[in-house]
Amino acid sequence: MSGGFDTEARRWLVSGRVQGVGYRAFAARTARGLGLNGGASNLPDGRVLVVAEGPAHALDRLEAALWDGPRFARVQRVEAGNATAEECRGAYDAEFRRER
Repeated sequence: MSGGFDTEARRWLVSGRVQGVGYRAFAARTARGLGLNGGASNLPDGRVLVVAEGPAHALDRLEAALWDGPRFARVQRVEAGNATAEECRGAYDAEFRRER
C-alpha cells in the first residue's frame, strides 16, 4: 500500500439476513472504494465472511459499513478478528482489489 500507512489484515463474520440481499457486492464495492484488497463469500451456515487488507483507518471504516450493509440486509452481529495477507489473496465469491 502507498501513502505511508502500515498495512493490516482483518476478517469479519457477519450474521443476520446477509445472504440473498446483495451483501457481498456491497462489501466489495465499499472495500474497493476504500482502497482495500480482499474478498467476501457466503458461508454454509448463513453468515458472510469478509476479509480485507489495507490501512487501519480504511479497515475501521469498512467495519462500520459492514454493520449497515445494503438496504435489505439486517445485520445482527459482526465478529472481527485478525487475518493473514494470504487469506486476503484467497478465492472469494466477490473479490476486490485496490485501484492502481
